[in-house]
Amino acid sequence: MKLFQQLLVAPAALGLLAPVAAQAADLNLSGVNEYASQEQVTSVSQFSDVKPTDWAYQALSNLVDRYGCVAGYPSGTFKGGQAMTRYEAAALLNACLDRVTETTDELKRLMKEFQKELAVLRGRVDGLEARVGELEANQFSTTTKLKGYAAFVVGANSFGGSLNTTPNVNAYSGAPVGSNYANYAAQTAGALSFPYDLRLDLDTSFTGKDLLRTRLRSGNFNGSAWFGNAPVGLLGMETAFESGVGNNIVEINRLFYQFPIGNGFTATFGPRVRQDDMLAMWPSAYPADTVLDIFTYAGAPGAYSLNLGAGGGLWWKAGGFSISANYVSLNGDNSNPSQGGIGTEGAGETGTVQLAYGGANYGLAAAYTYSNGYGLYGGNGTPLAVAGFGTSANSVGLSAYFSPLSASWFPSISAGWGINTYVGGSTGAGPSAYTTATSGYADTINLGGDASQSWYLGFQWADFLLKGNTFGFAFGQPTFVSSSGFNDGNYAWEWWYKLQVTDNISVTPAIYYLSAPLGALQKDSGQSFNSFGGLVKTTFRF
Repeated sequence: MKLFQQLLVAPAALGLLAPVAAQAADLNLSGVNEYASQEQVTSVSQFSDVKPTDWAYQALSNLVDRYGCVAGYPSGTFKGGQAMTRYEAAALLNACLDRVTETTDELKRLMKEFQKELAVLRGRVDGLEARVGELEANQFSTTTKLKGYAAFVVGANSFGGSLNTTPNVNAYSGAPVGSNYANYAAQTAGALSFPYDLRLDLDTSFTGKDLLRTRLRSGNFNGSAWFGNAPVGLLGMETAFESGVGNNIVEINRLFYQFPIGNGFTATFGPRVRQDDMLAMWPSAYPADTVLDIFTYAGAPGAYSLNLGAGGGLWWKAGGFSISANYVSLNGDNSNPSQGGIGTEGAGETGTVQLAYGGANYGLAAAYTYSNGYGLYGGNGTPLAVAGFGTSANSVGLSAYFSPLSASWFPSISAGWGINTYVGGSTGAGPSAYTTATSGYADTINLGGDASQSWYLGFQWADFLLKGNTFGFAFGQPTFVSSSGFNDGNYAWEWWYKLQVTDNISVTPAIYYLSAPLGALQKDSGQSFNSFGGLVKTTFRF
């Protein structure tokens, strides 16, 4: 007998079996007949003497609604305060058991009809239980998940133009250049190469709302043109990585803890945390892991420098609005104040504040960043813009994006603009070495009080040609000196098509072009130099 049948039968059975001698005067058989012969009520409201305030109202309502085995008296009353005789109990019990029997017979018929399906489901449940048991027995942690990313990149570059240099020295490395810079670039960065980038994220949560992230990362891009080395720093890729020790060395690339505080606040801190890890919203829909690093920074690499080091931050979010504030010291693990520390001359620090608003498919943000020393981003501009930077800079970025809610002919659009003003100044060995022979600039380049700018537009179409594939391109100007009379602007383009082979594997062929990567160092001398390249990136996510 089912549990709920036992619950129904037990009280009444105890009452029927109780050794109580029934007196003839107590046996009102005509009353029992009247009670038992009444039709079952369909709603407790049919009883005129039952009120919602009665203590047993809900229990009586459940019996009527779920089982339909409660009857009243001809007067339309239930007489809940009246003692029940054993005969009345037997009549009530009999009515309820009749309904239970009907339900049981119906269930038996259904079970027989779907016997095969139930057997299949039972087998699947047993299999799932076995698999869950195996996973629980072999999992390395009940609180940590492992996520992986691996990128294989195969490609090459070509260089054109006729930039002649008489110093015969390369600005970055001091290596001989020869009479034609394009020839030198081809000799040092034109070969087909095949580097990789590997990331392993261990995400741990202790409460379900917090996050402890540990990222292990390795790569061997140093030595390739895509690491941002000479002769063209603007060729750096977002995915290009090499640890601080050398190629093929695994390092701790991220180590930070993030947790909510009160209503709408989230705090983040750690010895290896990046600026964007502490922003409530990233103001771009253009994918970060496509091709050139130029297009990674929402159009404003000064404001969104992605400085990585020791730091902490706090953001507040309510609806679509958010305010983020954070601090990062590039050299926060060094206690020498001239070479590192927190808030020192050698910290290589950035302090960022962002105001943002976003919805399900759009967002816009304004960011301000103060940076000093090595905290200024030095790999995303023309040689004058990155080699002659000031000792500190104030940077502002304005960025926005919009994405269709579903795939269509209309693309996702991302745009951004940034401006940087320099305070103080430093000399740039790179500009002096280049320009002595080209346009006659002074050997000492000091951008203190000057400004640089950058901007970009990025487009992508989801489900392009085939469902799951994406086509995109971006163009803009990497950071260039916009004052002091320098003609430093340079245009950059990239085009790519991502083929989603499986849920976890994609292949992205891409081409890119830089119109004048040396900026004023070639344009003001009336000479030309450009770069064109192509690659195929295979990405694995696991």
